[in-house]
Formats: sequence, C-alpha cells, structure tokens
Amino acid sequence: MEKNSPSRGSPLEAADKLDHDEKQPPNPTQTPISPPEETQAGALTDSTTDEKHLGPQSIPRLRFIALSTGVALGLFLSMLDSSIVATSLFTIAAEFGDVGSINWVALAYTLTYLSCAVLFARVSDVVGRHAAFAAAYVVFIVFSIACGFASGMGQLIAFRALQGVGGSGLYSVSMIILPEVTPDRAKKHIAAVVGCVLATSGVLGPVLGGVLTQYTSWRWVFWINGPIGGVSLLVFLLAWPKKEHLPSLERRAWKDVDFVGAFLLIASATLIVFPFQNASSSAPWSSAIFLAPLLTGLLSLAGLFTWQALLTKRQSTLSTTTTTKTAFALPPVLLRNRVYAATALHTLLTGFPYLLCIYAFPVRFQAVYGASPLRAGLLLLPMLAASAMGTVVAGAVNGNPGRQERFFETLTVAGALMMLGCGLEMMAEPVGAVEAKVLGFLVFVGLGFGLSAAGGTMLAGAEAPVWEHASAQGIVAQVRIFGGSIGIAASSAILGAKTRGELAGGELPPEMLANLASDPSALSPEQWGSIRRAYTDALHEDMIVCCAVLAAAMVVTLGVYRKNRVSMQEMMKQRYREEGERRRAAKGESEQRDGSGDTRV
Repeated sequence: MEKNSPSRGSPLEAADKLDHDEKQPPNPTQTPISPPEETQAGALTDSTTDEKHLGPQSIPRLRFIALSTGVALGLFLSMLDSSIVATSLFTIAAEFGDVGSINWVALAYTLTYLSCAVLFARVSDVVGRHAAFAAAYVVFIVFSIACGFASGMGQLIAFRALQGVGGSGLYSVSMIILPEVTPDRAKKHIAAVVGCVLATSGVLGPVLGGVLTQYTSWRWVFWINGPIGGVSLLVFLLAWPKKEHLPSLERRAWKDVDFVGAFLLIASATLIVFPFQNASSSAPWSSAIFLAPLLTGLLSLAGLFTWQALLTKRQSTLSTTTTTKTAFALPPVLLRNRVYAATALHTLLTGFPYLLCIYAFPVRFQAVYGASPLRAGLLLLPMLAASAMGTVVAGAVNGNPGRQERFFETLTVAGALMMLGCGLEMMAEPVGAVEAKVLGFLVFVGLGFGLSAAGGTMLAGAEAPVWEHASAQGIVAQVRIFGGSIGIAASSAILGAKTRGELAGGELPPEMLANLASDPSALSPEQWGSIRRAYTDALHEDMIVCCAVLAAAMVVTLGVYRKNRVSMQEMMKQRYREEGERRRAAKGESEQRDGSGDTRV
C-alpha cells in the first residue's frame, strides 16, 4: 500500500478539506463511497476492476501542485546532472591533471543513468512509487555531495557512477508518477511540463555549470544538489496524497520481477556504449578493447530477447488469459505494439543528436572561440528557448479534448527540424569569433527536440496498457538516455580520432592539449589555428552522423501513423476499459482455480 501523507494536521491537510468542501458541499442523504483499494501483489477486489478507479483520481489542487513540483524538481535535477559538467570538464581536468579520462566524468553518470531506468520502474511496481522515488532521491543527494568532496579523478568517476543510479530512479519513476496522478483533462499540460523539464534541464546544465565553475568552484556543480534536492524531497514527502486520491494500482511481488532480463538489459546498454568512449582516447576501432565489450554487449542484447521469448512461452502455458504477473524487463505486449515500438525507437534516435549537441557545442565554444565556461553555457540559451516552445506546441496540438491526436505529424516535424539544424551546422568554420549562424541553427535542434520529448512521452503513456505503464515509461526514459550516451561517446571518439591525427602529423604536440585545459593563453596563434581546425573537422563529422541518425528516426516514425484517430482522452479511456476487463478476467480465473483446487503457481 502506498503511504499516506505524513502529517495529519499540516497546512496541506487543511487545504485538502477546503478544496473538497468547495467542490462537493455536504449532502446528508448521500451514501459515502468507499475509496478505491490498491491491490497487494496482484490481489483483486471489486473496486479495482471498476474502470472509474483505474485512472487518475481527483487530487486537491494545492496538493497536486506541490506534488508535481516535488516530482518535477527530481526529474529536473537528474537530467541537469547529465549535462551540468559539460562546461566544467576543462577545469576539472586542469585541477586533477588528467585530460585523458575527463569524459568519463560525464559517461560514468550516463552509463548507470541509462542502465537502471527500467529496473527502477519495476522496483516501483513492488515497493510503490512513493518509496522508490524517495530512495532514489536519497542515493542521488548522498553521492552528489560525495562527488564534490572527491580528491582524485578515479574517485570522482566512481561517485558519479553511483550518483547516476539515483538519477536513473528519479528520472524513470517521475515519468511514471506524473502521468498517473494527473487528471486526463490536464495531461496535455503535464506533458508540456515534462517535455519542458527534459529540454530545459539539458540546456540549462551547461549554463549553471559555467556560472558555478567561474564564480565559485567546480565542486559546487555537485554540492548544489544537496540543498535543492533536500527541499524538493521534503516537498514530495509532505505532498504525497492519501490512498483515495491515487489510482488503483496492482502491486507486484519480488518473485515476479524479471531480474535475469534486467541484468541482461543493463549489461547490453553499458557494454555497447563503453567501447565507443574508449575509442575517443587511445583504443583503435579494430583493437580488442573496442571489439570485445561491443560484441559482448550485442550478445547480451541477443540473450535478452531470447530469454524474453522463453519466458513468454513459459508464461503462456501457465495462464490462458492476459493476467500475467511476470514483470518482464521488456514486456512483449509493448514490443508487439507497432505504435509504441516506433515511438521508443524514435526517442532513442532523437536522443542521440540532442545530448551530442549539449556536450559538443560547449566544448567547441571554449576550444574554438576561447569562451569562458559561463559564456559557453549562455550561448546555448537560444536552444533552450526553442526547446521550451516545442514542448508547449506538442501539448497543445495533441492534448485538446475532442480533437484528434497528431502524434505522427508532431514526431515527423520534430525529426525534420533536428535534421535541418544539424545539417546547417556543417557550415561552421574554424574562426575565433562566435558565429551567429551556429547559434541560430541550434534553435532548430532545440525546437525539434521539444516536440519529440513531449509528443513521445504523451504517446508512450497513451499506448501502454495500464498494468505495464511503469515499464513503458521506464523504457522510453532509458532509450532516450541510451541514444544520447552513444551520441556523446561517438562525438568523443570522432574528436579523439581527429586530435590523434593532428598529433601524428606533428601539428598538435601533446603538451598543447594540456595547455588548452590549464593555460590557453600559452598557445601561439598557429597552435590555436590547429586546434580550431581539429575541433571544426570533428564537428562536421558529428553533424554528418547526426543527420544519418535523424534520417533513420524519420523512417521509424512512419510506424506511428494510423488511419483511425481519436483524441488523447479517448485513448486513455480505452486503456482503462482494457485494464478493467483484464482484472475481471484475472479475478474469474483465480476463483475458478480456487474452486477446482488448482494450486499451480
């Protein structure tokens, strides 16, 4: 059972009563209606098979605002830390004297961040959303503070990896909680909020990182999560609603969780990204240190699908209805849904260029334009504004009651805008002055990602069955970061190859790269010219790869198209009807087994 709100006499309790009294005046002749029950480990009651209890319940206004704020802040902080170090990397490298390992400060976080999203979603099915989100917050805050106290590069990378575990939980569970507690009529607004948080946190990260690094210390990039995270966690705990305001959720048991599938998913995601990051420093593409983890990751992915197929076959022999309790790492019902699968692939492919740009451009602004960390972050603000606008547009186009959804058009335009922006970025030149056209082209990338983030989040929630909602949002969260992590690693690999080529030609001596991080004023004009050419050539190749990936995203988006369209609200009502039928079938099957003395498990 999810926990009730902690303080019985709190101001939120009084506001709840006032809000309830305003909406429903007392009626002495009215028969009280018992609140919906949350099921324990799959137990079913009459109230939990009633469709009206399956969707979001009416949460008092003030409590809903407070809860949404606490959850959205958790989502914001988790995404912020995936990009906040982008403008601090040079400074950290200079302090620790380790330029070669600096990208692992970013990759250690993103690897664990992307790997654990689905597992956290499944854990929330067992322990409840409240406990899972609070636990993720505690892990995130503790290891954020630990990162600030790191005394060496190895220690910092280790703490960043553990911080990423907490960030993964914040990301995936918040993407589950917000749609579940938001009334259907307000889903277009909450989708815009989610999309805006995803877009703005990624762009604001380098800005905030630049401010903190320039005016305080890079350590405050991590310490700042302590006070902000502590306050938002407290808001979340105090605002968590009573059970009568929560949708009826069917709890899973620990024995239902597919831990083998979760392990294979984590292994495949981590091992596929790992070799590309190594390729950015010293590992050639044909070396064993590149091929061994990549092939192991691909084998793990193949093993995951094989295991899922065997588990599905076994499950089908134990049940004749869709009442499966097994919490698959990749639920077959989602993989068989053409629209959902296409949405997840689109999300993965658009995450690649977005996070690549978030990391590559601040580094370019510092290395090519000689910008400070603060200025490098501020130069991304046009991209931020466009991202926020895109999320609002996606919510307005697809969330209005009575109006047919336009998800296919939204995601197609999103991919086209991002491709246009990345294609135009190939016009960047190796000059020392800031190019206005480079900043302008980033607007297209930001606008496209805003449309994709909000549209994809809404569509994934509307297509997923109620009993697999947590997993559906967890998968979308994981693939977005998975695509972005490959993008960051690919960009690092391309830049590493370019700088190694310049080193081989004798134009960039190794000490020059060290001076670039610690004392750029020591570089001669000729050396600056060599660095600008290397970084510009790397950017051109980055953008070529991004355009190819986005072309694939537009092809995949064709899978989202359907002829017969309805409104977002009608889609959600259909999901609730399906869940009601599933639970009634489960209840009937359970009663039949009990009556026949079947003890099968």
